[in-house]
Amino acid sequence: MIHLYYTYLSKENHEKLLQNSLAKFPSDFQDRIKKFRRWQDAQFSLLGRVMLFKGIEEVKKQNCDTSEIKYTMYNKPYFEDSLVQFNISHSGEIVVCALSDEHQMGIDIEAITNIELQDFKSQMTEKEWRTVNDSNDKRETFFNYWTQKEAVIKAHGHGLSVPLKSFEIRDNTTQINDQVFYLKEVNIDKNYKCYISSKINMKEVIVKKYNTISNLI
Repeated sequence: MIHLYYTYLSKENHEKLLQNSLAKFPSDFQDRIKKFRRWQDAQFSLLGRVMLFKGIEEVKKQNCDTSEIKYTMYNKPYFEDSLVQFNISHSGEIVVCALSDEHQMGIDIEAITNIELQDFKSQMTEKEWRTVNDSNDKRETFFNYWTQKEAVIKAHGHGLSVPLKSFEIRDNTTQINDQVFYLKEVNIDKNYKCYISSKINMKEVIVKKYNTISNLI
């Protein structure tokens, strides 16, 4: 089972979040947060980590050491003792965190914004690009594909060393070499696309929204 947590950025609660949460994390993480020039970037990073540990407390009924997070050579975070599998994403004003004690996964959320679609043609397969162009809502169709591809890349774990054009999304599945990945859409906000990807066909995703940052600290 996968649990997904999400919340929205809040400028008015930013200082409160820093004061109540930052000191709980290792010094290297604190330093990284303090180096951000934009409060939004600092809050994205901190909220993702706060929701992760809040989720572990709720799902696993235990606390975990904030220093246990390691990074692969492709910069994907993980717990060395496999306490839980997790992935974090953010876009626009939303931060999402997915976790499971069963299998690796990737999550991506994208705000549906006005972009020049032609700039991304090289990242799509011919069939995907044709589907985008034939769609009544080209922008939404594009973001549907893009979010799925990003989620798959994160589930695969090798980052952008795998070109987005090298695999094709078909009916919420795709394949990279001999590995099959499944996709599940999570409806969070009408102005966003959000997908989770895993090597296991996901039957259930439990979604929890933190209405305010105060609920997290």
